[in-house]
Amino acid sequence: MYLALYKGRGTLFNRLIRLWTRSIYSHCELVMPDGRWLSASAMDGGVRAKRIEVDLAHWDLIPVPWADANHIEQLFIANRGRGYDWLGLLGSQVLPITLDNKRRMFCSEFCAAGLGYPLPQRYSPALLGEVVRHVHNLNLGHRNEAHA
Repeated sequence: MYLALYKGRGTLFNRLIRLWTRSIYSHCELVMPDGRWLSASAMDGGVRAKRIEVDLAHWDLIPVPWADANHIEQLFIANRGRGYDWLGLLGSQVLPITLDNKRRMFCSEFCAAGLGYPLPQRYSPALLGEVVRHVHNLNLGHRNEAHA
């Protein structure tokens, strides 16, 4: 399983997200073992699954072997078809306030919740990528120490 971070040029919306968050990333997805990409997408209207042909020029993939696929699947089932959380995105990523609509999600909120992080509405794609990379590197360090 992977956290996929979108760094492609994309739409005006993608460029605004990158500008607001001062990052190369504007979107994120969780890639499931069966090849589905799960997220909340503004372009697709909210929480959805789809298959994406990955172009590594546009995506960075971070392995998340510690992620619980069953938890992510249950989160997806509980939220599938729910709308995109524009107000939550604006409040948590642009303004210094936290707005959390329990009936809607934005991409990094869905992914952070799927990975089991508290306060998932606080994460931007960039911050989530930093945290997941850190956890991944810690796990690699523990594996290397075990084999030393």
